[in-house]
Amino acid sequence: MTTVAPAARVVRDDTVPARAAWSAIVRKGQWLTVTDLHGNQAADFLVYDAHDTSVRYSAPDTLQAQGNVFLTTGSVLMSSEHTPLMTVVEDTCGRHDTLGGACSKESNTLRYGHHTWSQHACVENFLAEGVRHGLGKPDLVSNINWFMNVPVEEDGTLGIVDGLSAPGLKVVLRAETDVLALLSNCPQINNPCNGFDPTPLRLTITEPARNDEDRTR
Repeated sequence: MTTVAPAARVVRDDTVPARAAWSAIVRKGQWLTVTDLHGNQAADFLVYDAHDTSVRYSAPDTLQAQGNVFLTTGSVLMSSEHTPLMTVVEDTCGRHDTLGGACSKESNTLRYGHHTWSQHACVENFLAEGVRHGLGKPDLVSNINWFMNVPVEEDGTLGIVDGLSAPGLKVVLRAETDVLALLSNCPQINNPCNGFDPTPLRLTITEPARNDEDRTR
């Protein structure tokens, strides 16, 4: 079990509005904190090697490495080259999804009807923000959904149910190499992943003091 020490310096501190996208380079050794400001808000997340975006988050490599479909403290986000990209060093929520994927116009239409076609979705957020870094649709892979509750039943079926998150709960990730972090503050209003009412998130990048960094390794 890792332990989080007080951060020494805030590098960047953003409030991401409901339904909006966000991205940043997180340097090796820096920490990224995702805070659910109002509770029950899914945060769709992708991460790439900042110097070679063909090296990107891999759900199969991550799940195989940790032997669990749910992420929490100690989980390592592995790349498509089976190298570590980020490590979860603190998790006050305890339930995050790796299987549900990102909502899109197409999936909304299929699941909830054609009247949802005009609704903004996470895939559109990823594309709009990713193009700033040279990313396109082929670069989008299965993502992580921080704070989203997707239980797996004994027969293998999945369901999107009410979240376990609450106002102020957070997940803290340490970059194991320079990474590009890409986030969609999920706009979904057709299932309970956001309590049917999307709300803002807070994204904070910090640099720990040398002694604090050593204590977490």
